[in-house]
Amino acid sequence: MFKAILLEETDGKVSASLTELEEDQLPEGDVTVLVDYTTLNYKDGMVLNGIGRLVRSYPHVPGIDFAGTVEVSSHPDYQPGDQVALTGWRVGEMHWGGHAQKARVKGDWLVHLPEGLSSRRAMAVGTAGFTAMLAVMALEDHGLDPAKGEVLVTGAAGGVGSVAVAVLHKLGYQVAASTGRAETHGYLKDLGATTLIDRAEIAEPSGRPLDKERWQACIDSVGGSTLACVLPQIAYGGSVAAVGLAGGSTLETTVLPFLLRGVNLLGIDSVMCPLPRRKAAWNRIVADLPLDKLDGMINEAKLADLPGLGSDILKGQVRGRVVVSTAE
Repeated sequence: MFKAILLEETDGKVSASLTELEEDQLPEGDVTVLVDYTTLNYKDGMVLNGIGRLVRSYPHVPGIDFAGTVEVSSHPDYQPGDQVALTGWRVGEMHWGGHAQKARVKGDWLVHLPEGLSSRRAMAVGTAGFTAMLAVMALEDHGLDPAKGEVLVTGAAGGVGSVAVAVLHKLGYQVAASTGRAETHGYLKDLGATTLIDRAEIAEPSGRPLDKERWQACIDSVGGSTLACVLPQIAYGGSVAAVGLAGGSTLETTVLPFLLRGVNLLGIDSVMCPLPRRKAAWNRIVADLPLDKLDGMINEAKLADLPGLGSDILKGQVRGRVVVSTAE
């Protein structure tokens, strides 16, 4: 028996509860992992609350990422005792996930934890931090340069934003952090933000197809009208890495920033990211994310806390990274 958050659907309403399951209830897979830590991402909040039709079959164990120790494996790359992590591959959506003390998955979905990264810190990174690193790498591929000016991070106090701010600062960039929560200003400055932007300042487009060039690049986790506002403010040849849609999935804008300033809009997908890029991102995390800053982002939680936290993260009430221990 092992404990897990189980989602059940009744009359179209999804409910979440901490329960005990038998190991033979786990889905198919060639690696069984003893989960040490899992975490809470925005997508987890949606799944826990039955939003977006991300889960099509119930009962279901959520959790889009986890880290732990291989218990049983028939996969050639993994042996019992190996320390591993998983993000993406529709785990926690189409496949049972990591909000549990055990998970069974395909070994091809796993990565070995890089040397020097514990399972706790791996989940302090989690999908959010992994996505942030992919965004930084994509911007670098398109000419990101510390000499070219500020980089804007929207939704900066959230999981993706927090890691993005810390990594960009470590790499020598001037970082403008956008947030609607004044109480997070000290937290963001400690991560390395040099400028604080009230999210209301970039919440709505000006109506002009091009505005003053303000940022060399942006990591945007908000989408919607915020992204439409930021695009005309990107400097010539700059890029926006789009990583989320907390503010909406509709984008109403013009093509003029792309045609007249050569702006790039880069979509960042962490779910189906190919394994070589995935491994490179984890190695960059170890090299370029200050671990003391990472530890300062952590909010500790237990499995039983997840249903309540799932509602909080959708309301923008979670700062930094929630790290969930599966221990009793």
